[in-house]
Amino acid sequence: MVLDLMTQLDREFTERNKIETLLRELLDARRNRKSEQLSVDQLNLFAAAWQARQAEAEKPETPGGSDDDDTATPGTGDAAPKKRTGGRQPLARHLKRERIVHDLTEEEKHCAACQHDLRPIGEEASERYEYIPAQLTVIEDVCKKYACDCTVKTATKPPQPIEKSTAGASLLAQVIVAKTADHLPLHRQEKIFERHGVDMSRKTMGGWLAQCADILNPLYGSLKNVLFQSKVIGTDDTSVKVLDVKLPFARIGRIWPYCGDLQHPVILYDYTATRERAGPEEFLKGYRGYLQSGCLWRI
Repeated sequence: MVLDLMTQLDREFTERNKIETLLRELLDARRNRKSEQLSVDQLNLFAAAWQARQAEAEKPETPGGSDDDDTATPGTGDAAPKKRTGGRQPLARHLKRERIVHDLTEEEKHCAACQHDLRPIGEEASERYEYIPAQLTVIEDVCKKYACDCTVKTATKPPQPIEKSTAGASLLAQVIVAKTADHLPLHRQEKIFERHGVDMSRKTMGGWLAQCADILNPLYGSLKNVLFQSKVIGTDDTSVKVLDVKLPFARIGRIWPYCGDLQHPVILYDYTATRERAGPEEFLKGYRGYLQSGCLWRI
């Protein structure tokens, strides 16, 4: 009886959370600005979702019991639910490990009471995380030269992403990931490199990013082809401040993230100077499907 009551309470609590979530979504949509408020067609989507939830809640249980029947007896073939163990979780196994053995001194290995030497009976082990700060290294490429009476030959070094640059591939990847994924602007990265004793100006790193954008352009095109295979693409604009040498103040630009569907989980970003529809039209040229941005459009 207790288990049945607990199951019923859990279902009622889950249903109440669903109702609160749906109500919160409707209120948030109602409070949006006029250009982003819900239309009648979008409200019908909420009504359809509500009817589906009601039908699922009113669905009668099968006589044989459901999959989440907590009263199943052992030996029926169903796997027992995993118990959540408390306490400290084990440390990550994929990390490199260093074993440090702490031993007694030679004097401590001798018992002062019975005058016998202590014998080993086991050990106690514990693990902890240690952080090794990032390091900058200088790689010197030396190309050997050979000659004879008629010719001179010089060994070639591997090609670099940016030829005749002081930045290697790993440093370029670090700058890009720190700026785009970790949200570290170039002026903050400049201070980080200063703590390593390296003078690396934000202007230099900005030039690297521009050249890396040209290198990664084929990858961007391939991802765009995958994105265009989606039936529905979601997007919305985000305002960003942009410095303009022609203006005494920072103007407002727009960044558009384009997100594919579940079968094509690709997210691409596009920048436009204004919020006009010409920007998305240019990016989505050749796409056939639905674009969802505040309202649903068929392209």
